[in-house]
Amino acid sequence: MRFDVRKFKALTIKSPLYFESTMARTLIIDLKQHLNQEVTIQGWIQEIRNLSKIKFIILRDRSGDMQTIAFKGDTEQETFDMIQTYQKESVIEIIGTPKENKESRWGIEVLIKRISLINQAVTPLPIDNSDKSMTQIDKRLDHRFLDTRNLKTQAIFKVRSKIVHILTNFFDKNGFTNINTPKMTKIGVESGAELFEVDYFGRPMYLAQSPQVYKQMFVGGGFERVFEIGPVFRAEKSNTTRHLTEFTGVDFEMGFIVDHTTVMDLIEEMFIDLIRNLQTDAAGELKLLGVEHTALVKIPRLTLTEAKKLLVAKGKKYAVDSDLDSEGEKLLCELVKEKYGSEFVFVTHFPFAVKPFYQMKDEKNPTVTKSFDLLFNGVEICSGSQREHRYDVWCAQAREKGLNPEQMTEYAELFMYGMPPHGGAGFGLDRITQRLLLLENVREAVLLPRDPERDRP
Repeated sequence: MRFDVRKFKALTIKSPLYFESTMARTLIIDLKQHLNQEVTIQGWIQEIRNLSKIKFIILRDRSGDMQTIAFKGDTEQETFDMIQTYQKESVIEIIGTPKENKESRWGIEVLIKRISLINQAVTPLPIDNSDKSMTQIDKRLDHRFLDTRNLKTQAIFKVRSKIVHILTNFFDKNGFTNINTPKMTKIGVESGAELFEVDYFGRPMYLAQSPQVYKQMFVGGGFERVFEIGPVFRAEKSNTTRHLTEFTGVDFEMGFIVDHTTVMDLIEEMFIDLIRNLQTDAAGELKLLGVEHTALVKIPRLTLTEAKKLLVAKGKKYAVDSDLDSEGEKLLCELVKEKYGSEFVFVTHFPFAVKPFYQMKDEKNPTVTKSFDLLFNGVEICSGSQREHRYDVWCAQAREKGLNPEQMTEYAELFMYGMPPHGGAGFGLDRITQRLLLLENVREAVLLPRDPERDRP
């Protein structure tokens, strides 16, 4: 839609002047505390119904929405007449009185005394941001600031914000230090094909595809336990409902572990804590989104070999050194939910052939690593392992993967001066949010997603 400046100016000129209320603003969520008292509320017009002697405005602010009513004769005449000129999504101020109304879905409503127009919205809107919207996600993302005015869309990101808060508190309580690592780097530990190259004053640098090296650096730097929540970049042309080229990683690393099960134990405890706290901290948002999770007690653990055997019954067969595909992950989660009643499952002991060189091999079976993936509601949301901390073994495994340790001197140095046994994991905050809220597309869980096709707004 082309923005018409002349039309916008005309709307503005015709609108009555906004006056500053002397009363403090009351949020919609707090209106029940002010029954039969005059209040000032401000927000966006969600819906308008104009009848001859009565007019309704559904007003929305960050805390919720509310029905407000203007009666001819009770509301100031100028206000009553002007309501029919207002457009949806305009910003207004209402002075009125909250009254009990048991027939209303809110249990109360606000009787309008006076309205002041703060900012008139241009019409038509480029998207439909109502609950009945049929606007496709790509169009909604083009106008994301309008899309997020929908309370259900807002709820997704309020839950996401609470997830960050709960996870941060969990790490803090468990002795982790929050670190911030460079997002432009020359150190890469995954596939070089997945790196975005940038011009750094005439020399090449890369957007970080993982904070892996830096996490290990500061475990060895004496912090022992570190975590980071920050952006991660992957130059993968994956146009799926689960992949992004820029995502928010939740990464942690911990020293002096027994083995990879120490890391898994912490993750299990973390998700038990997350789901329990969300049920109270985000109760309103989860109810609005129609999402409910049973309390988590224990996450089942299957080796990759055991998982593949289960999947045979579903007609899925894999080679010895192969990983599970997305269909296999979905089917496995369905089987685990039937058998164990769990939305989560750990899959462990992946072949060294499909994992990074720095993962520790299993002593009993050196063809597999002390590694794991965590699957949640059909999707892998986490990958982790015990890392190889012995310098000579680390070098040997790098060479086995066709890498030259002498070309990774900054990484190799970490293991030369006393590195403890350690391990960690990386999550996608976006995927955690997507699966917790049962969203079809991971882009629903990101305010402004980046994928191979999307580079704006």
